[in-house]
Amino acid sequence: MSDTTTPAAISIAAPGDAEETARAELYGLLARLWLAPPDDELLAQFRVAVTQAPEPGGHLEGPWQDLVAAMRATGTAAAAAEFDALFLGVGRPDVIAYGSYHLSGSLNDRPLAQLRTDLAALGLGRDETRMETEDHVAYVFEVMRYLIAGDDAGICNLEQQRRFFRAHVQTWVARLCDAVQAHPRARVWAAVGAFTRAFVEVEAQGFDLLET
Repeated sequence: MSDTTTPAAISIAAPGDAEETARAELYGLLARLWLAPPDDELLAQFRVAVTQAPEPGGHLEGPWQDLVAAMRATGTAAAAAEFDALFLGVGRPDVIAYGSYHLSGSLNDRPLAQLRTDLAALGLGRDETRMETEDHVAYVFEVMRYLIAGDDAGICNLEQQRRFFRAHVQTWVARLCDAVQAHPRARVWAAVGAFTRAFVEVEAQGFDLLET
């Protein structure tokens, strides 16, 4: 998968035919935020981001407003220091952003092998320029973005989204959000975790409707 890009104008929803584009952009934005601290360009986008949802009081509106506020209250140096404290550090990171760990307790375990099998079936593979393995939260969010916005209708469709989400997002991302929000240094990423959780819940509800 290619590196994640961020939308030119950050928003939490779009009406009508743009709904799928909005979903894809949110997955892309979350992938970017879990992969690295925000740079000046991304923080500038948050300073002008829309904070009201088309339907006030929706499930995402409060967490989105909190995320925008957290981004507006930080700077690149402070955000980088927080990211390092949570996800890098010396030795084992305080917060591990890999699905295999949250599903099995170990890195590079069976969940990663199953993910690689499923990615191969979709014609996808690891970007060798990256250090992260495929079960990093940013990677699985990128895959979801691709399954929503890609051009190959045989792969990029709701059924493939549902299968991948159920197997490789819904199964563990809430645990990652718990770990981040419990960390005493988390400020910006506490808001990222809260918004991620809310977005995953909305996605899960949407896929539930497909199964009824």
